[in-house]
Amino acid sequence: MQFKFIGRSLFVGISLLSLTAVGCAQLRNFETEEQNPTSSSSTSSSTSSPTSSSTSSPGDQAQSDSSSTTEAPTRVPDVVYVPTPMSVVNEMLRLANVQSDDVIYDLGSGDGRIVISAAQQYGTRGIGIDIDPQRIQEANENAQKAEVSDRVQFLQQDLFEADFRNATVVTLYLLPELNVKLRPKLLRELKPGTRIVSHAFDMGEWEADETVEVDGKTVYYWVVPENPPANLL
Repeated sequence: MQFKFIGRSLFVGISLLSLTAVGCAQLRNFETEEQNPTSSSSTSSSTSSPTSSSTSSPGDQAQSDSSSTTEAPTRVPDVVYVPTPMSVVNEMLRLANVQSDDVIYDLGSGDGRIVISAAQQYGTRGIGIDIDPQRIQEANENAQKAEVSDRVQFLQQDLFEADFRNATVVTLYLLPELNVKLRPKLLRELKPGTRIVSHAFDMGEWEADETVEVDGKTVYYWVVPENPPANLL
């Protein structure tokens, strides 16, 4: 009887130790998951650049500049990011008569939806410029999901210093004062015949060639003239 009692006591003690060990192991696993929920953040950063660097894209310069997309903002963004509704995006592309041989630049490109939509719908090549690295990473991820990374690039740059002379179409969703401030650069650097489309805001004294309404939003359309008036420069 004494041996049986000792045996039962040892069995109970070992069982309790086993349960304690399991509980500790589970607790450590939960702590690890809380500290490292998934590996998606590291995966996102490693895949944030377009996947096909060897494929012909909007330009070799754009390809080389894409390495800057993980840098911190050079200054505070001029506008708070608000995405353009897709109905407006589609109307902007229609109004600009976007074709497959166009090169579209979106100044303040946000999540990339305008150049991505142009690539999907028309096969257009495009470059998005934004000063916020978070938006650049998001746009590159969206381009990869849409499988158009070989046709679009997203560059972290100050749009007032960026080179967009190769554009045949420029899209904007900024602010009225930023449009006016940007106007001389657009008129001086863009080729005559380049189409410009702005969501919501005009260009001050530069009267739009066409204005349309879509879902309560205004879209403005201009064509860069051969000889811009001096008062617009």
